[in-house]
Amino acid sequence: MIDTHCHLAFPDLHNQVEDVLERAKSKGVRAAITVSTSAEDAQKGLELTHQFQQVWCTSGIHPHQAEGPHDWETIKRVASDPKCVAWGELGLDWYYSKPPREAQFKCLGSHLDLIESSRDTGLEMPIVVHCRESLGDLLEVLEKRDLPPDRYVFHCFTGKPDEARSIIEFGAWISFTGVVTFRSAPEVAEAAKLVPLDRLMVETDSPYLSPEPVRKMRPNEPANVVWIARFLADLHGLDYEKFESVTDGNAERFFGITIPAPE
Repeated sequence: MIDTHCHLAFPDLHNQVEDVLERAKSKGVRAAITVSTSAEDAQKGLELTHQFQQVWCTSGIHPHQAEGPHDWETIKRVASDPKCVAWGELGLDWYYSKPPREAQFKCLGSHLDLIESSRDTGLEMPIVVHCRESLGDLLEVLEKRDLPPDRYVFHCFTGKPDEARSIIEFGAWISFTGVVTFRSAPEVAEAAKLVPLDRLMVETDSPYLSPEPVRKMRPNEPANVVWIARFLADLHGLDYEKFESVTDGNAERFFGITIPAPE
């Protein structure tokens, strides 16, 4: 199993990464992708990938950081490293009133410009998308770009079935966190049923969003991705081993990685 989206560079986990990864390994979670939200975060994530073979990273600016200033040179430098496997997370977030929407649109535009120009130099990577209460606006932006829809993954999906259909019709992937296990979010589970198995991934978004049955655990850790996978396996009527094989294959194909074999 792989946790395709966690934040090992965040303070809650960064000070205990070795122990976190050992606990993950004991649960069968053999790899993790630490996702960046700023240039500083990207640099810390890259350093972790050089320290731990089973960790990869991304490079990007979260919409919460949209007002900047932005160190695009560091974003580009991290992105060029072989252990960096995706751009992001990037996107739009209308849940809070700040940063202003204008700043978020501008940051997103600059990020997508960088990605498109990097493709011209041979650097092609998938894109991790943050989308919160902004799907219509975000899809409108992405549809105008010269980037393949199947290279986007909408992480931490918390929407309704109709929103999942829109993402599927656009051609992107969808990834689920512990939110899909919450009894208070039945619409997310209904949406998860609609996602084709070959476009579905699993993540913790740790240190946030601990899943049932460990929802009170703080901080959340990559080890807990197994609970999310088990829930989704049951939802799709598959045994856990089969579901794990499918989602591991999805992650390897999407991110271009090879998950370490069990010891």
